[in-house]
Formats: sequence, C-alpha cells, structure tokens
Amino acid sequence: MGKCKFTPDYVLESSWEVCNKVGGIYTVLSSRAKTLQSAMRDKIIFIGPDFGGDVQSEYFSEDASLYAEWQDAAAKAGIKARIGRWNVPGNPVTILVDFKPYFEVKNRLYGWLWEHYGVDSLHAYGDYDEASMFSYAAALVVESFYNACAKPSDRVVYHGNEWMTGLGLLYVNNKLPQVGTLFTTHATSIGRSIAGNMKPLYDYLFAYNGDQMAGELNMQSKHSIEKQTAWHVDCFTTVSEITANECKELLDRPVDVVLPNGFDDSFVPSEPSFAEKRKLARKRLLAVAGALIGESLADDTLIVSTSGRYEFRNKGVDVYIEAMNRLLRDKELGRKVVAFIEVPGWVGEPRKDLQDRLASGDSYDTPLSVPLVTHWLHEMSHDRVLDMLKYFDMHNRKEDNVKVIFLPCYLDGHDGILNMPYYDIILGNDLCIYPSYYEPWGYTPLEAIAFKVPCITTDLSGFGLWANSQFGRYGELSDGVKVIHRTDYNYSEVADCIKDAVAEYSNFTPEHISEARENASALSKKALWSEFIKYYYEAYDIALSKAEARKTSSRQS
Repeated sequence: MGKCKFTPDYVLESSWEVCNKVGGIYTVLSSRAKTLQSAMRDKIIFIGPDFGGDVQSEYFSEDASLYAEWQDAAAKAGIKARIGRWNVPGNPVTILVDFKPYFEVKNRLYGWLWEHYGVDSLHAYGDYDEASMFSYAAALVVESFYNACAKPSDRVVYHGNEWMTGLGLLYVNNKLPQVGTLFTTHATSIGRSIAGNMKPLYDYLFAYNGDQMAGELNMQSKHSIEKQTAWHVDCFTTVSEITANECKELLDRPVDVVLPNGFDDSFVPSEPSFAEKRKLARKRLLAVAGALIGESLADDTLIVSTSGRYEFRNKGVDVYIEAMNRLLRDKELGRKVVAFIEVPGWVGEPRKDLQDRLASGDSYDTPLSVPLVTHWLHEMSHDRVLDMLKYFDMHNRKEDNVKVIFLPCYLDGHDGILNMPYYDIILGNDLCIYPSYYEPWGYTPLEAIAFKVPCITTDLSGFGLWANSQFGRYGELSDGVKVIHRTDYNYSEVADCIKDAVAEYSNFTPEHISEARENASALSKKALWSEFIKYYYEAYDIALSKAEARKTSSRQS
C-alpha cells in the first residue's frame, strides 16, 4: 500500500446504528471510534438517527457547548438535531438528527433521485422510507456543518454505511463536490436476500444478474439505491474479499478498498479481574441452565454458544442445532455440554417461574415446562429455533449429555434472567460456534477470540478467510479458530465437523485448552483497529483525491 497523499481534516460518518444498538455495524463504528479520535481529536463526527426522549440516553450524552457555530447554522436551516458524545471508548462527537420532518417532502426527494441518478424508489416498502429520510437529514447536517465550520482549505470526507445512507451520499455528491464521498456496504442487500431465500449464492454468483434478482425477490428499491451509490461515490468499499466479489458480480462495480473490521481490546478485562469475571459468568450461565432443566451442572460442564442476529440460515443457527443433535449420540464426548443460542427473537417477557427458581438459590431436580427457553416469546408455536428443537425431539431430558437453551433476547444486562451484558457473558464460554452461510465479516468470532474463547467458523465468512490467511492454511481448534469449509450444498458435512470438533475439544487436556485460548487471544491482536485503520486512510485518500481534482478543475474553469 503506497503512501497516502491526502489526509482528512474532518470525517463525518453516518449510520443507522450510531447510538442505536441493532447489529454488528454498531460494534464496527463504536470500537473504531477510539482509534480515529486519538488521531483526529473531535474532527471525527458521527451522525445517527434521533428517536427522541431518553431512548438513547444510555449511548448518548448531550453537550450543547460543542461546535456552537454549527448549531446556529443548523437551527437557521431548520434542522432538528442534538450534539453530544457517544458513550463508547474515545467519546467521539456525535450528532443525532430528527428525520421525521422530511417525510412530507419524500416524493419530491424520490423524484430528484430518479431524475439525477435513476434510482427506483417506486417499489419501496418496509424500512426504505424511514432509512431514506434519515439519510437525507444526515446529508443536511453534513452540508450545514461544512458551510459553518470548514475552511476553504480543509479536506472533508463524508462516509456513509450501508444502503440506508445512499440518498444522503448522492445528495452530498451532487451539492458539495468539494467533499470526498465514501460508501461502505457491509453486505449487499441483494446478496443477503438471495442467501436468506434459500437460493445457492456462491456456485451461481457469476451467473446472477443483480438487477434481475432484485425484481424476482422484490428488492428493487434497496438494490437500486445501493448500486447507484456504489457507482457515484468517490470511494466504494466493503469489509472482506468475499463481499468484494459479491459487489463486483451483483452491483457490477468492483470495490476500491477492502476495510476489514477490527476490534478495540479496551473492552477486554485484564488479569486478575479477567479470571474473576469468567468465573462469575460461568456460575451464572450454569445456574440459569440448571434452574431451567432441573439439574445441578458440574463446574467442568462444557459451555458453548452461538450468537448474533436472528438470521436462521445465514448465521448458521440451523446447522448449529443439527450439530448439537448429532452430538447427543457421539461416543467421543468427554464432558456434558450446555449449548446456548443467544439470538434476539420476538421476546415477550422473562419467565417468572425461572426468575423464582433463580431468586431462591435452591437446586431443583425437576425441569420447568418447556425447558428450552429462558423467556416467553410472542409466537411460541412459530419460532424456528423452537420448531427445530421439537422436530429433533430435543427436550433437555435428564439422560441427555447435551442440553440446548435458547436465550431469545438482547444481552444488555437487563434481560431479567441472566442480567449480565454480552461482553461479560462471553467470558464464560469454553467454545463459540458461528457456522455462517452468509457472513460478510463476522464480528462474533472476532469478539470471542478477543476474550480468549476459541471458536469455530466457516470459510464463507470474511473473518474465517482472514484467519486462514494468517495461518497459511485452514485453522484448527488448537490455533484458537477452527475454520470449516462450507459450500452451498455441504450442510450435513458442516454439522458433522462441528459435532466432531466439540467432542474433540471436550477431551482437550488443561494444557491443550490453555494453548488454544492463548492462540485465540494472539490472533485477535492482529485484528486490532491499530492494525486495520491504515485501510481507512487509504480510502480517505482516494475520496479526497477525487474531490481535490474537482476543486482544481472548477478553479481552472
């Protein structure tokens, strides 16, 4: 990678997940903030949606003293926004903008989009309108900030994440040619849709036409805004080589730079609190499992888990359950296993009967009814996890050496059962399993190894491919990351590989376990933001080079 010619004076970056914990992009941005904040103090400014009231008070602290000149300009322009700091390491400046007032000009905006960029908003449904109005509001923030705060010599980058920021990126591209625009797709909307609709994505990727598939899967509007944004920004990026290939085939546009997702290890406790927190997490997980299934679980129980968004096939939840079912009959299993599924479903409320048992502190020898789930769901009879467990007749019986427990809620520390945040809970695992079918990067396995928990993933995830590139071969459990080869059609083999790997790990000696845990931690250090931030500067350079060229040509003309 050559030396960057241009570095930004300001970076304004927007995402639906700024101060809004929905998925992996929240982690990408919030963990990267500290590294950028160290390099360009208060010149990295995040823009997110404002949901009003104190909905986001956990994540956002308002500070009216910041950028007073911008606040005046925004007020005069009729922009309703609050400025403050995001409560994450680095505490970057953050602007939350109210996007609701722009719904009244929605049709005019969509007409403008069609006229200037050929974006099809006619087929919009679901979250398209809401995302687009936020995107427009964010662009107005960028415009007002640039006009109020930037000097003519300042180099400014506007960075949008996902199709939800597309309209605003195109607006800035059109109205502020002196600003370098940067777009990151973390997963193409049409690629995710193909995979989620049970179609083979990888073997046929070369033959799929993105526009045609968007019509077939009723994804025209999201695909259209994503494709046109990719084509018109100054720098187009994604998070892994596997998704770069997807962009080239489905959006007909190769990416300029791959921006792999890093991690900030300030989230990881240091010794001796690490050992203490791990002990507490294990104790809590085993207590919850024991109270639910009516069994006292020994300290040496192997705790495994999968977690992430509730994308049943894409995240490999189906193959995880399949593997645990097969593990029930595995003669090589050396320890009892409790396998958690930590994906937020349509949760109703924490189970009162389970809360009562946990509060009593007693041990029980009879299971609760439905000893598979910690919280009641709104649609118990239509939940895919519970359906698959019932299909396999898995009911956590006394004689079963593998117990599967569904935790269908966000682990924010206030769920009513575990009452510990995810980063505290993850410490208690012995092994984490993420057998993804569609996974542009894969934050969950990176988080696991950062907390010294070995993991199993696949070579259909960007992280899995990156791990293999570090090893120079397919990773094994002793390396800290086992990478399984996965294709469109080898579901059964993947389930067997997971089953065999868990059985193998259950027989590891303490020395072997310690080696795997240390290797996991060592690999995570190679994925710190301090290692990956250089790719962002390369992307900023590309965007600013094009903006500078426009400035030069406008001066000459």
